[in-house]
Amino acid sequence: MKSISFLEKNGIDINKSLEVFGDVNTYNETIGEFLVGIHSKINKLITFMQNRDMNNYTIYVHSMKNDAQSFGFNKLADVAIEHEKHSKIGDVYYINSHINDLIKETNNAITLIQEYMNGEDSVESLNSNQKSPGTVYDKKTILVVDDSNIVRNFVKRIFSDKYNVGTAENGEEAINIIKDNMNNDNIMTILLDLNMPKVDGFAVLDFMKENNLFEKIPVSIISGDSSKETIDKAFTYKIIDMLSKPFNERSVKAVIDKTLAYKDLI
Repeated sequence: MKSISFLEKNGIDINKSLEVFGDVNTYNETIGEFLVGIHSKINKLITFMQNRDMNNYTIYVHSMKNDAQSFGFNKLADVAIEHEKHSKIGDVYYINSHINDLIKETNNAITLIQEYMNGEDSVESLNSNQKSPGTVYDKKTILVVDDSNIVRNFVKRIFSDKYNVGTAENGEEAINIIKDNMNNDNIMTILLDLNMPKVDGFAVLDFMKENNLFEKIPVSIISGDSSKETIDKAFTYKIIDMLSKPFNERSVKAVIDKTLAYKDLI
């Protein structure tokens, strides 16, 4: 690993990132996951563009934007913001005309990260370490549901010394995990993203409402969508709190502590 000053000299906003990660060691432990994420997402975005699938394009470019902002890659984030804005209104012409800008900034970020890491970890080896969710938990667990592996692993690092942290990358996996653990009380709480591919967070909330699970498993929301419509819709369910992205370690701990406190009261 090179000195963090290498990234600073190449225009990466390290100071803002450390507000999220807390220290350089945590940043360094997590940047490989960012590399895996953007490598995977750019390939999916190209496929979505080719299929004119603007719904999934919006979800993935939104996730890329959040990850880039968290790691201080502001140029990539700025390009992703424009793509998110235009994909939301179905502007396929803009996406087709500017996809090369997104590819270029993604490749610049990948090259920079690989140089920073000195090629110690390949995308394939990092990706192979991802843990598939879906098991029955035998200990008290916080379930983190988010399509960003960075968010999932960030929360895992914060709480792994105190709790088991389970993960799901979309609503379908989350629902399956909840079903698998219906006969035990080991899911203490769920930290749920709303904007995910395949099955979104609202579908998970609907499942929990239909099965009267909010008293058994308190839920707090994490979301990059701070629109009044989304917030109002989320609070029609019996959620405990809502945390906006990007967030830092202190704010995550506060939300989890608040949610677990509710669990202790019921």
